[in-house]
Amino acid sequence: MRKLRMGMVGGGLGSFMGDVHRKASGLDGMIELVCGAFNSSEEKSKETGKALFLPEERCYGSFQEMIEKEKELPEGERMDFVTIVTPNHLHFEPAKTALENGFHVVCDKPMTLTVEEAKTLEKLVNETGLLFALTHNYTGNAMVKQAKALVDHGELGEITKIQIQYLQGWMAAEVGQEAKIKPWRADPKKSGVGGSLADIGTHAENLVSYITGSEIKELAADLGRIGEGRVLDNDGSLLLRLSNGAKGSMSISQMAVGEENALIVKVYGSKGSLEWNQEESTKLITKWIDKPERTFTPDGNDIYDEVRAISRIPKGHPEGYLEAFANIYRAFAKHLMSVLNNEPIEKPDYPSVADGVRGVQFIHAAVESDKQNASWVKLNSF
Repeated sequence: MRKLRMGMVGGGLGSFMGDVHRKASGLDGMIELVCGAFNSSEEKSKETGKALFLPEERCYGSFQEMIEKEKELPEGERMDFVTIVTPNHLHFEPAKTALENGFHVVCDKPMTLTVEEAKTLEKLVNETGLLFALTHNYTGNAMVKQAKALVDHGELGEITKIQIQYLQGWMAAEVGQEAKIKPWRADPKKSGVGGSLADIGTHAENLVSYITGSEIKELAADLGRIGEGRVLDNDGSLLLRLSNGAKGSMSISQMAVGEENALIVKVYGSKGSLEWNQEESTKLITKWIDKPERTFTPDGNDIYDEVRAISRIPKGHPEGYLEAFANIYRAFAKHLMSVLNNEPIEKPDYPSVADGVRGVQFIHAAVESDKQNASWVKLNSF
């Protein structure tokens, strides 16, 4: 038994997501950061490594160099997997190169810019048998897992309707400010064809399929591009049809003045319904056709065993963003340890490369629907 050795691509000094991944991956003591290509500048990469107390010789100027040099190290020293925390356009090549050289991968979402790239990674994962985790962190929240368990155990009955929103307001302040209106998230070359779709819409799409167990089969999207010179969407309303026949709606925006991180999902069934609000993430509200309203909380007496297993602290204490991220890493680490020890494991509970493909299909289907005046578009047509 030993800690898993992680290499990181991106996440240099000042990077919010790099810091989140480092903290979350280390929360359970199962993973240690051993190397990184933290910046395209070797000097800046080494500066980051120094701040993280890493050996200078294991801080690289490119992901290609990192993968090549790490592969040359003895098996007992080299990294076990690569974590990719770069802007969207820099996900595919590092992931592809890592898989081609025998390294497992953890990657930020969306997985790639194009569906072709996404399917290439899926094919590589299937051919190599290597592990691939996508950090849709909200699926790691205890009450999201309780919501999924309620659906899986048939408590809500037949699922008939889903409503989900992900509203933020941080972009509204940037309208008219030329210096800020085009960060990489607003640049099609770096973000891809989706703006808010790629940033927050993919989280909403993933939560719908994760909780209900049904994928979005087709959608109709009306997207907004608010602000002079705006090319990519920063607002949108979508109608959804799920594979189980349920209907749904999704509202996304980064122009909703006053909203911080208002991710709310509601699932309606023939016996009951549930509501989870990310800003009050330790509460899951359920309503029933034949019994009183009930609120679940972590560490309660009435949560499922699989939820209790990932609930980290006593109820009443705040548990959220970092812990949810850490639960993704813990599930991945347990799976990888079982692979390294040649031990069987049940289906792991973390977002996979297949989830990544669906996320990219979702983005492209929504953009295409918007071009066709919000007509219905099937996700598997991409």
